[in-house]
Amino acid sequence: MKAERKKLLKPNWHHFDTWDTGQKRGEEKPPLCKPYDDKDLLFDLVAIDALQRPSVDLFDAISNRRSIRKYAQDEISLNDLSYLLLSTNGVLDKEMPMRRTVPSGGARHAIETYIYVKKVEGLKAGLYRYLPHDHKLVNVHFKEMASEKSFTFGAPLTFMWTAVPYRMSWRYGEAADKLLLLDAGHICQNLYLACQALELGTCAVGAYDQEVLDDFMGLDGEEEFLIYAGPVGKKMND
Repeated sequence: MKAERKKLLKPNWHHFDTWDTGQKRGEEKPPLCKPYDDKDLLFDLVAIDALQRPSVDLFDAISNRRSIRKYAQDEISLNDLSYLLLSTNGVLDKEMPMRRTVPSGGARHAIETYIYVKKVEGLKAGLYRYLPHDHKLVNVHFKEMASEKSFTFGAPLTFMWTAVPYRMSWRYGEAADKLLLLDAGHICQNLYLACQALELGTCAVGAYDQEVLDDFMGLDGEEEFLIYAGPVGKKMND
């Protein structure tokens, strides 16, 4: 096994006390969500207690989950978008923002959720970021993605998850990369199950032009970068 791969996939937790981390150096704990500017455009989602939630047996959702790459152009409802966001990275109790609907190493939640909107009720096409503590969206920009179909499969909505490495490495040092990847997997699986419950489809996407999409999202590619994605839409009959 190559040394780089071994370090990524097999960090030696026995030596955790010796790892040099920001936490041990007394550095300030990084926030669990990127801040936004007072001038930014915010958009309300459907409140948790007002959500129309599907009644689906969990095992049925697990059994019927599939990767879908063809989507109808039906508009996604704001209710369904709100349900999907809550299911994948939501905070159910504002008094406990570290406890979310997905697990995370040390509750560091080093994944940010963005959505690329084409057809969602009440939202102009563009890129938005989810604010889990407020259960709102903040607009990033209203630009159109070039050559989007090779990445989104033409879906009316695409979830785009970014990694903020220092949020995890502050506590876990050299194990941070592994934990980040595990967190991304938890989130994407929740998207699959939530989509199945809503009779929508999704497909995990890990192959894309990193530099082009980081630039489209306004990311520096170092302190934050795209790590995973999942288009969402109504399933098309073959």
